[in-house]
Amino acid sequence: MKTLASDTLLIFGRYARQTLSSRFQMLFGILMPLLYLVFFGPLLTDLPLGGTGSSWQVLVPGLLLQLGLFGAAFCGFGIILEKNYGVVERMRVTPVSRLALLLGRVLRDTALFLFQAVLLVLAALAMGLRAPLAGILIGFVFVALLTVSLASLSYALAFRVRTPQEFGPVINAVTMPSMLLSGLMLPMALAPGWLNALSHVMPVRYLVDAMRDAYVGAYATADMLYGALVAVAFAGFAVTVGTRVFRRA
Repeated sequence: MKTLASDTLLIFGRYARQTLSSRFQMLFGILMPLLYLVFFGPLLTDLPLGGTGSSWQVLVPGLLLQLGLFGAAFCGFGIILEKNYGVVERMRVTPVSRLALLLGRVLRDTALFLFQAVLLVLAALAMGLRAPLAGILIGFVFVALLTVSLASLSYALAFRVRTPQEFGPVINAVTMPSMLLSGLMLPMALAPGWLNALSHVMPVRYLVDAMRDAYVGAYATADMLYGALVAVAFAGFAVTVGTRVFRRA
């Protein structure tokens, strides 16, 4: 266990240094959610959104999860390039734990997206968001769990494909329905009954509902319970899948 922890920190440090050397990667990853916040958020101010809280308390949790959804899902692109340049092969002949090769990368991705999530929340507070501190912190936990889940699955998929041209369409086929059916922009309560029912097959839907409850200070709710259970179970499943792929590769 001590070896796994030290190996994970070693891999995390390597990729964290790469990220810190690229300010564009750190800042431009937040660009799309920030554009939604600035140009889409004000349109919702006076609209009835079918829930408690202000429009910002509805929109910001969705944007935070959108940040994790699109950012983490595309993490596998990096490992495809590393495979093509022989970086992965050189790592595999070292005594570093195979699990650490996954966890170190996922830990870097989680730290990056949490940093971007903090920036997004600060921008939202400046624009009018009012939410309890506990709710905001709970939201960060959900973002972290979603990032761990999707980054692990993304890396596992990247090991199974040979080129970015194979990887990209698969990710787009997963992320777009997830965004549209999870109510990231608007609550699914506004949708027709059949669409609302269909949305319940998307794990992200439960995280969105739980985060919106947290942002209005409602912590002891069914949505919060379901969101926590789904987030933890999804993360456990994804890390298990990623670990098996890394160990067999």
